[in-house]
Amino acid sequence: MTIILRLIAWGLAAAIAFATLGPAEQRPHSNLGQNGEHALAFVLLGVAFGLAYARDRSRSAAFVIGFTGLVEILQFWAPGRHARLEDFVVDALAASVGLAAAMVLDWKIRRSRHSAS
Repeated sequence: MTIILRLIAWGLAAAIAFATLGPAEQRPHSNLGQNGEHALAFVLLGVAFGLAYARDRSRSAAFVIGFTGLVEILQFWAPGRHARLEDFVVDALAASVGLAAAMVLDWKIRRSRHSAS
């Protein structure tokens, strides 16, 4: 299960990097608006990395927040893209919510396994 979670986490990171740095017209759009799309993507990323690397939460959190900042900074060199502090804040907060949700979910799963045995 861990391998699948890690593949999902890295696949999400690659998809976010492409959507953030690739051509704007190829980026998926939804009715959530820009901040909503950012929040959803990074909540999912936080959950995925939080579950995939549950044994090293501090390193997972550092990576996810660092990745968030990196893709925002790299937009300075992506044609037609704009790096904005507001986007970083939304992304980092959303990723943190995702990491926290993964921690709670992992705790509940472990607790239910412990009480079942």
